[in-house]
Amino acid sequence: MTIDLTDTTTGGINDALTQARRRMGGPASGMVLTLIIVTDEAAQYDAVRAASQAGREHPSRIIAVITRKPKAESRLDAEIRVGETGPGEIILLRMYGPLGQHADSVAAPLLVPDVPVVTWWPDEAPLSPRADALGAVAQRRVTDAAASEAPKDMLLTLAKAYQPGDTDLSWARATSWAPARGRRIDRRGTAPARTRRGLRGDAAGAGRRSRSVSEPKGRGAAWTEERGTSDEGRRRLKGAPEASGRQSTSDEGRRRLKAPRRRAGDRA
Repeated sequence: MTIDLTDTTTGGINDALTQARRRMGGPASGMVLTLIIVTDEAAQYDAVRAASQAGREHPSRIIAVITRKPKAESRLDAEIRVGETGPGEIILLRMYGPLGQHADSVAAPLLVPDVPVVTWWPDEAPLSPRADALGAVAQRRVTDAAASEAPKDMLLTLAKAYQPGDTDLSWARATSWAPARGRRIDRRGTAPARTRRGLRGDAAGAGRRSRSVSEPKGRGAAWTEERGTSDEGRRRLKGAPEASGRQSTSDEGRRRLKAPRRRAGDRA
C-alpha cells in the first residue's frame, strides 16, 4: 500500500500510518528499530532498496530524509509504503526550502517509541556525525567514507571526531576481507612446507641417508671408522687379523670352563 501526502504535517503522516496498519490487519507496529536515511533524490532509490531488503529480517520503520530546492518555500511532502517490500514501513520525507535545515524536528515525531534509532548517511557524511542534528537523535550512526571524493582523508576526519556509536562501512568491508587474507597467508605459508616434505620423500631421503653414511664429518667420522661403517674403516677391517684368532682361548681356560663350580660349604 502506497499513500502520497502533499504539503502535509507530521500529525497527518502518523494518522495515515495508523489507518494503513488497520487496513493491512496489523494494528501493532512490531518494529525493532527506526532507520533514518539522510540522502538526496538521486541516491534515495538504492538506499531505500537496500534498507528494505534488510528490513525483511529485521522489521523497521525506514525514514528517508530528502532535501529539495533549498530556495523554495517550506513544504513537506510524504510518501508512505506499508506491506510492499516487507513487514516494515517506509516513509519518504521530501523537504523544501528552509524546512530542510530542521529535518530533526520533522523526523523526531515519527520515531518508533522504545526502539533504537540508527542514522545512515549513504553518501556524503558530516565531519562529526554525533554533532549532526539527525545524528544526535540516534544511538548508532553509520557512514561510508568510500562514497566521498577523498575516502582516506574522510576516514581520518571521522576517526578524529569519533564518538561511541559511530560506525563506518569501511571497517565492515575490512572485517570480511581480513579473514580471507589470513586464510590466504596460511595457505601460502603451509604449502611450501608440505612441498618440501614431499620433495624429501623416498628418493631424496634415501640420498640424504646415504650421504650421511658415506661422508661422515666431525666426531662422527672417528666413531664410524672404529666400527667399519666408513670407507676407511672398511679398508682397515680388511687388513686386520681374523676375530677368531685374536679371541682364541688357551688350554688353561678350557680346563677352567669344564671344571664344575664349587658351592659355599664344599670341601676343597
